Amino acid sequence: MKAEGDSFINKPIEVSGKEVFITAVSMGNPHAVTYVEDVDRLELEKIGPAYENHPLFPERVNTEFIKVLDSHTIQMRVWERGSGETWACGTGACAAAVASVENGYFKRGEEITVKLRGGDLFITYMEDGTVLMRGPAQTVFTGEIDV
Repeated sequence: MKAEGDSFINKPIEVSGKEVFITAVSMGNPHAVTYVEDVDRLELEKIGPAYENHPLFPERVNTEFIKVLDSHTIQMRVWERGSGETWACGTGACAAAVASVENGYFKRGEEITVKLRGGDLFITYMEDGTVLMRGPAQTVFTGEIDV
């Protein structure tokens, strides 16, 4: 990320001519988390690429659009760089939970339910900075590869 300082928490950027606030989180790959009023009605195919290719992120960025539902629950949709919208994203759910703790919505050490179109994930951002994730694993496809 091309920004000064050690953190980028709830800071404004311009995306498609509109000011939005993001929290940047690295989970080994870059994430930009932004809070929205209505996760379900987002036109993700239009706004996702604008975030993904924002000049602040020279290697592009994954973007989580989230709404805090209650004291332990987030609803989220994610735009993954190079893939588009995905229905489940573990690192995205982790980034959303970390951003939400850093923005004061939740406390460290408490489990946060992240509701995605592909199912729920359960994230805990520990006091020592460790991020734990649990949730179901599902086979999406099987196949064979000839090399």
